[in-house]
Amino acid sequence: MVIVAIAGILATKVVSWMDTATSINLRFMFELEINPDLQDLFSWVHSCFRTCPDFIKPCIFYLSFFPRDHNIRRRRLVRRWIAEGYCRDSDDKSAEENGEFFFSKLLGMSIIQPESSDARMVSCQINGFFRECILSRSGEMEDLVIELADRCNLTTQRSGRHLVISESWDRDKILFESIDFSRLRSMTVFGMWKSFFISKSMKLVRVLDLEDALGLTDENVDQMVKLLPCLKFLSLRGCQKISHLPSSLGDLRLLQTLDVVNTSIVTLPASITKLKKLQYIRGGTTSITSEDPLVPHTSVSWLSKFRRSPLGGLEVPSGIGELTGLHTLGVVDIGASAAEAILRELKKLTQLRKLGVFGVNSNNCGAFVSAISGHFHLESLSVWLDEENGRCSDCIFVPLKNLRSLKLYGVLNRLPLINQLSKLTKLDLEITTLMQEDISFLGKLPTLCILRLCVEDVNAPFRFSVFTNGVEERSYQKLKVLEIACRSSLSVTFGSEAMKNLDLLKLDCCSGQLRRLFGLLHLSELKEVWLKGSYEETLKHDLEVQLAAHPNNPVLKLGKNTLCTLSWMA
Repeated sequence: MVIVAIAGILATKVVSWMDTATSINLRFMFELEINPDLQDLFSWVHSCFRTCPDFIKPCIFYLSFFPRDHNIRRRRLVRRWIAEGYCRDSDDKSAEENGEFFFSKLLGMSIIQPESSDARMVSCQINGFFRECILSRSGEMEDLVIELADRCNLTTQRSGRHLVISESWDRDKILFESIDFSRLRSMTVFGMWKSFFISKSMKLVRVLDLEDALGLTDENVDQMVKLLPCLKFLSLRGCQKISHLPSSLGDLRLLQTLDVVNTSIVTLPASITKLKKLQYIRGGTTSITSEDPLVPHTSVSWLSKFRRSPLGGLEVPSGIGELTGLHTLGVVDIGASAAEAILRELKKLTQLRKLGVFGVNSNNCGAFVSAISGHFHLESLSVWLDEENGRCSDCIFVPLKNLRSLKLYGVLNRLPLINQLSKLTKLDLEITTLMQEDISFLGKLPTLCILRLCVEDVNAPFRFSVFTNGVEERSYQKLKVLEIACRSSLSVTFGSEAMKNLDLLKLDCCSGQLRRLFGLLHLSELKEVWLKGSYEETLKHDLEVQLAAHPNNPVLKLGKNTLCTLSWMA
């Protein structure tokens, strides 16, 4: 609607086309209000905000804190909303579930849009058009936002509830110290950190979001923990110079969310066991920035977006099992010398819904499975097997009937026992090889929507087919995303009865070659095909012919060849 309306105006401006386009670009909301040709669009925008439920309006205005074209992780947004009090527990839903509902609502209204075609919706971007609309209406917000950007000037004394420091701001200390922070509730920093950003007057701040900020030190963290006693949300994600959390962290008695992914922190302080309101701990170090810290991820070309090479998990202190409010924990290193003690603590956390563990091996595998066997609320489990796992896959058994997401990395020797997981919707496997009976078995999982496979055998060709002994089964009926990476040659065959809902296919031959890709016309919902690695021009041509004949005109994306390395974090 927006594109059509603006194109309609520009089509009539034969002589002044460039001036009109420039004016709309620079003063979009002003033009929207005064230009009669945009009246219908202006009315639609106002109607969208006016009819929006009151409970979701603060979440909409909150989006304006993030720059244009900035990828915003879904979890980051939801956890911040919870800390601000925008999402609360209700009679039938938790605050987290309500936050996810709000996110879906904004997605349905097109106020946010997916960062990519990935069905997981790990991250999003705010619709640029709506962002301009939100900024133009910011005066209606009860909570005033202070944004420091470029060479901004403060002509009068200002105060506000939310502070956003942009990467472009010149870090003017005199200007900063002229602001009244007594009402401040949240602070978000993009770009370089300066020690004067924290002051004693900020004692009511609930949200401190420093994700990917530069220049932070352990001394800075010690200072902010001491001066911000009301923190509910603390994110140091991506601040790689941070290697230590102070013992004074235990004084943040209101803290709900702690995110230290991709820092140099390897041990949580013992004082963290005092934080009885803590719900969400994420940590662990990866080789490259990840989007979801609980899932071991890999730099397998496209799969590198979903898996990251692990460098280690977090060592947790004795007593962590007393934090019974925890519903998200990861990535915990259970391969350390105190593995038995850690597993005893883990066994107490029966309210966990999302868990990531690192260092599972043949010595502790049985004890690990026993420790989580009573976690009936667990919905997501991510496991990284030790490189020296031996026959660890023989004892991997996950008797968790409510599990919806399972990620197993570290090269399994065979398919684990997952036949009881009737609610499983997401499955990531790094495995030596898959036999045809394994492929057939996976196709019978009734709710499987996303399947990612990385097959490590370099000697035997890998054939993924929905046919068994020449007969096709009605398999993979709910599957929407299929990703396959392998080190050997790859052949993929689809039929007319399977994968009726598949819309995204990603294939990567890391060191082998894609030999065959047949049956794409049978995939009636197919929208995108991603191809990476080695393949002959004849196969590429055949693929293009298949897609050209497809009624959906699926998009073909070709990538460069990369090395296949498996690992983690999403």
